[in-house]
Amino acid sequence: GEEHYNCISALHKSMRGSDENASLYWLARMLEGGEDPLYVARRLVRFASEDIGLADPLALTQAVAAYQGCHFIGMPECEVILAQCVVYFARAPKSIEVYRAYGNVKECLRMHTGPLPPVPLHLRNAPTRLMKNLGYGKGYKYNPMYKGPVEQDYLPEELKGTDFFKERKT
Repeated sequence: GEEHYNCISALHKSMRGSDENASLYWLARMLEGGEDPLYVARRLVRFASEDIGLADPLALTQAVAAYQGCHFIGMPECEVILAQCVVYFARAPKSIEVYRAYGNVKECLRMHTGPLPPVPLHLRNAPTRLMKNLGYGKGYKYNPMYKGPVEQDYLPEELKGTDFFKERKT
């Protein structure tokens, strides 16, 4: 019932708060209560990107490995796999930078009125002669051919200069 959601919330918030002891407690309470370990593992995959993100990019690898390990061996053997992952996450640095930026992109798309801006011609592939004649791919700078990043616009003209990583006013 509701306690299922209360416990996963407590686990999530304990890891977010870097409390490894509370994180282990809530994990054990769920598993010992009969919770599906794959449910917990799926939540850890989400946590890895949502709460740890770029502060420790290996967190996602840890979460996916924990999910696979649980899938391969099941309970009760997989409990230590989940425990390791939970403690890793509680100890990991946290960042919601990507989570917020992606939210800003979604807000931008939802608030847009009318047709969405077209993909700039230089970013389009030109697999046919007609597409080449229409200007697809014209002027595109292939970054690996240069010693450093090239100056080139990648967003539609209407969004030029937009930075989704900065706070948006709602």
